[in-house]
Amino acid sequence: MKKVILIFSTILLSATLSKAQESGKAQVATPASTSLAEMTFETDVHDFGTIDYAGNGTYEFKFKNTGKEPLIISNAKGSCGCTVPTYPKDVPIKPGESNVIKVTYDTKRAGNFTKTVTINSNSKTPEKVITIKGVVQAAPIEETFPTNGKKEDGATPFEKH
Repeated sequence: MKKVILIFSTILLSATLSKAQESGKAQVATPASTSLAEMTFETDVHDFGTIDYAGNGTYEFKFKNTGKEPLIISNAKGSCGCTVPTYPKDVPIKPGESNVIKVTYDTKRAGNFTKTVTINSNSKTPEKVITIKGVVQAAPIEETFPTNGKKEDGATPFEKH
């Protein structure tokens, strides 16, 4: 008898959890699909190519609200601390208006990079990912002088003492 009650309780609990998950999914999808704001980017990937060490790692992604309601960006987050987005905060972008999301990469990190910024908004697609990529050249090597540490004494790297 205890086994029958245990099996019945397990089935009832499973059915309840399954129903709760289904209703939760429907509630999450509904607000996004009813939004009439829409964020359309000119491009969602920018390739810097080769950048000098400590060079300019900033790019402005241009977008337009091609929807029928004001667009509000609630958050923009870089994939790591070396990628910092700046976006129009708490500023509704009216239908037909354009704006930019500025992304800055720390170019004091040599080598290849591919980084993303995730943008959350009230758009039909509530989460949009934009990407930057490129190669930062190695840091320049400074000359050292075999002297008492003062470059002003006229010594060159090849001078014998």
